[in-house]
Parts: sequence; structure tokens; C-alpha cells
Amino acid sequence: MKKGIFFGFLVLAFLVSIPLNSDAQLKPGDPIVIGVPTALGSIEGRDGWMAIQMAVEEINAKGGVQVGNTKHQLKAFSIDTREHEPGIPVQDALTATEKLILERKPHTILLGNFRSEVLFASMDLMLKYKLPYICSIAMTPLFQKKIVDEYDKYKYCFRNCLNSPYLAMYMGGVMGYIRKQFGFNKAYIIVQDTLWAQATGKGLDKWYKENGWEVGGYDAYALGASDFSPSLIKVRAQKAQLIATFFDMPQSGILLKQARTMQVPALLTGFISPVAPENAWDVFEKEVEGMVNMQFEIGPVPVKAVPKSVAFNQNFGKRWGEEARKKLSGHGPGPSYDSVYIFADAVERAKTIEPDALVSALEKTDMTGVVGRIRFSKDHQVVYGVDPKETALGCGFQWKKPGTRVVVFPEVVAEGKIELPLSMKK
Repeated sequence: MKKGIFFGFLVLAFLVSIPLNSDAQLKPGDPIVIGVPTALGSIEGRDGWMAIQMAVEEINAKGGVQVGNTKHQLKAFSIDTREHEPGIPVQDALTATEKLILERKPHTILLGNFRSEVLFASMDLMLKYKLPYICSIAMTPLFQKKIVDEYDKYKYCFRNCLNSPYLAMYMGGVMGYIRKQFGFNKAYIIVQDTLWAQATGKGLDKWYKENGWEVGGYDAYALGASDFSPSLIKVRAQKAQLIATFFDMPQSGILLKQARTMQVPALLTGFISPVAPENAWDVFEKEVEGMVNMQFEIGPVPVKAVPKSVAFNQNFGKRWGEEARKKLSGHGPGPSYDSVYIFADAVERAKTIEPDALVSALEKTDMTGVVGRIRFSKDHQVVYGVDPKETALGCGFQWKKPGTRVVVFPEVVAEGKIELPLSMKK
């Protein structure tokens, strides 16, 4: 009896260690399943999921993905983790993710976590089920550190969106350009109190101090905050020439409206999520004019120097309608779309859906996508820079009359120059 029980435990342990999907289960006619657990109520999660569906439809229309001698259609399933909502526990988001994994038995997880806090915990789920995971929203650099420090545990995790250090790098470039053009040297930083925003803000604060700028203040606001006037009063008192902001919560648009109402004479820069879409000019009744907003990854803002970003933008409108295209968010859609092609390319090169083989294939990725050239560094982060022929690309654009987003950075792809708002010309 004891031997039987012991043998049973061994069998159970063996079965648990097997990935939910393997080559043995992928028969001719079987689909390759993509799991998409994310914050569907956020604009980034919503648009990322729509972009994934679009890529899946395109690949399937061309016959699917070649795995060895057979072709397979892609099938994508999503679940709302609600992690963008204030007060939602990390465990709730994990439970939703695991529910999707157990019910849909995906071969990969794409798009994934909105919050870096949830991303950390999800990495252990990827290990548990041996699921290749390409994250396209959460930005903390600590994700990469975990992969480097414990590669065997976290090798299944990759990220193809911008991370916080790269955003700080881009912001440093924009600041250098602004200083050269206008002679500015005094800034004020206002951020959201989350890992990605704090990491970006602190990185930029360090850059400012190393490059001869004066930082008049640094304020962080909790999720759900809706009154930013205390900081704006200090901006005026400190006579800061520029405000650097980093927010993805819906309420963050109020900061811009308050700055305009209070007639704060400073150039608004950084990232305010609701200000990124093309329809923001109308939503904010032209109050976005003059703001230099970062586009974390190109695509939702088409860049003429990268034809695939222009095609993505146009095709999104054809698939989902012009209203949806004009609402495209500033972070996530391009990488989400690209993630499907990255995964499909890895499967075809590996000629298998076996997880460890896919990890090796993903590490060798070198392709051109919506965001430019896509290659993973040793820490499984896609490399971003200023030349889309060599790296993936984020950009800075400025809102100008009559309601257009003009790409102003990097200079190699710029389609116009930064102009000061009227409040600073007086």
C-alpha cells in the first residue's frame, strides 16, 4: 500500500512538472493558443488586446504558423486582471492569470501585466507552467535584474515594450534638445507613486543633476489622486521653466487642465496617458496644445521613417474603426502587435512549441516590427535607441494647432521642432 501511494505521488509530481501544452498535444489541426491576461479596463490593456487580435487574424489569413511539417492557426484568449484599478490586490490579478492558464492551456502569454508589482509575482507563474511570456506594458527594470540573477528560474520571461531606464534616456535626450534650443535649466518633477513612474522620475532627476539642471521639486501622487494644484503652485513659486510628468492613471489628465487654468508658465513634458491618443485634442478642448508627450513605442503615433508603424496605424483604423484608431494609447499597442509576430517567428525557427526551445529561439530574435528593429539583450529586454534601423524606437511628439501630434524627437526621425506655448512667450 505504501509503495502504491509513493508511486502515485511520483506520477503526480511528474505530471505537474509537464507544461500544460507540449508537442505531444499539438496534433494536425490543433491551434496554437495565446493567453492574454491584462488590465482590459485600462486604455493600454484594451488597445494591446485589440492589436493582438489584429495580428492573429493577419497571420491566420496567411495560413497560420509553420511548426515542423504542419501549419497551425493561432487562437487568443484574454482575461481582465483589473490590476490598473486602485486597491486591487496583486493576488487577485494572479488568480485571474492562473485561471486563464488552467482553463485555456496557452502555449504562450503575451501582452501581460499592466503593473510592475504584479509582473514580479507573475514571473513565478511562468516558471510553474513553463510558459514563454512576452510582456508589453509593465516597465520596471527590476524585471531584468531577476532574469539575470536567476536565469534558470525566469528565463521564460521577456519584455518588448519600453522600460523605465529607456524612458528616462529618451527624456534626457528631449531635455538636452530643449536646453540647446531654449536655454532652459530648471525643472520640476511630478510623478505617479508606482514602480515604473518612480523609477523613471528618479532616473530623470539623476540625469538633471548630472547635466547642470536645477530640480525645483519632486512630488509623487497616489493612484486615484485628482488634485495636483499643490505641485503647480510650487512650480510657479520655484519659477521652473519645465514640468516633467509621468502618469498612466485616467485622472492624470486633470493635471494638464489645472496647469492651463492656473496659467502656469512652464513647458509641460513627460507622459500623461490620456494626452497621448489622437483624440486628446478634442477631449481636452485644445488644452493639450504645446505639451511634449512621450510615445513610449511608435505605432499609435506613426513615424514616416518607419513604414511598419504607419501601416499599423492605418490598419488598426481599418480593422477597428477610425474612432478606435484615434483613441490608440501611448504605450503598449505596437509591442503587443509585434509580440504575436515575435512568438510566431520563434516557433517557426524552433520548429516546435517546446518551451525551452522557444526560449532559445526568442533570444535569437532579430526582425523589423512596428517599433523598429527588434532584438533582445541578455536580460531579455528589447533594445531601444534613436535609430529604428538598429533598435526599437520611442518618440516624443508635441501637440500643435490645428490638433496634430508632430514628432519632435529623436532628431533622426523628427518631423518638426519644439515650440514654446504662448504662456512662455509673453
